[in-house]
Amino acid sequence: MKTLKYLVITSFTVAFLSCGGGNSATSKLFNIQLEGNKTEFNQNQTISIELGNPKQKTINSVSYSIDGMALNPTDGKITLNVPTLGNKSVVANVVYDDGTVEITKKIKILAANPPEIYTYEILNEYPHDINAYTQGLEFHNDTLYESTGRRGQSSLRKVDYKTGTVLKQIDLDKTYFGEGITILKDKIYQLTWQSGMGFIYSLDTFEKIDTFTYDQSREGWGLCNNGTKLLKSDGSEKIWNLNPETLKEEGYIETVTNKSIFNKTNELEYVDGKIYANVYLKESMMIIDAKSGAIEGVVNFGGLKEKVKQHGDLDVLNGVAYHPVRKSFFVTGKNWDKLFEVNIIKKQ
Repeated sequence: MKTLKYLVITSFTVAFLSCGGGNSATSKLFNIQLEGNKTEFNQNQTISIELGNPKQKTINSVSYSIDGMALNPTDGKITLNVPTLGNKSVVANVVYDDGTVEITKKIKILAANPPEIYTYEILNEYPHDINAYTQGLEFHNDTLYESTGRRGQSSLRKVDYKTGTVLKQIDLDKTYFGEGITILKDKIYQLTWQSGMGFIYSLDTFEKIDTFTYDQSREGWGLCNNGTKLLKSDGSEKIWNLNPETLKEEGYIETVTNKSIFNKTNELEYVDGKIYANVYLKESMMIIDAKSGAIEGVVNFGGLKEKVKQHGDLDVLNGVAYHPVRKSFFVTGKNWDKLFEVNIIKKQ
């Protein structure tokens, strides 16, 4: 799949540094000054804010906002209580004697708390097609649906997870690299990687009934849904909200820890307000708050890959599906000969 540099999940040490504000003309008049001249803060942190006025202009009023949400300073301080985290701009609308200007300052708002560490216990092991380069997994009732990748090998499958038997399969054209899938209202949505295109199938017949193209998200990685919207990862720090009727992107969240923005979310599964996301090229999975983007937990799946048949095409952990009746997760990897049913447990 993608050949990219990766980050070690347990450290989350990479920070994306940026700052700035306004255009050159207005920034000479005014600038936004935040506590300690910092550009990175944490959710719910209270910080000082001040409007720099080097030209000593007469200011009639100033108002501050982030993402259109008003910030109301009290004694020169604001609290960064925002719905979504990540890259933001503090906006100051200044009314002064010569007119009105808007000044901006780029900041990052990170999670309030570090992610908790989780481990796993294996409940069951099931057969899995060793030739399946797994890109997406999802349960519908008691049946597993799987998307596989690689050009010339990509497919959509309906699988009896207990036996590993493929009950139904559609092969993608060799020009496409299959990626994540999700099922919503009797339709299967499937992504492709770099082709900028996704497919929609009938759940019952596997007939391809429509296609859709990507907008700003460009690549297709993981896909899940919250019962209303599709949630799509693209290899960046963003998880996009897609309207399932129009397939248009209607905003996004950014995935962040308390230390940095993280950008390797891959295969996705939505469960009770959380997004469970495989970390690209790592034997780990993130637990993400689906509203804010805060990475609340990290599941260490170390050792799982050693429990499958070792061979030349063996690749990394990828594929997560939640079984709502059994209340357990199913995970596998690319060209693994086993599918594991697991419980996720907070490490003590």
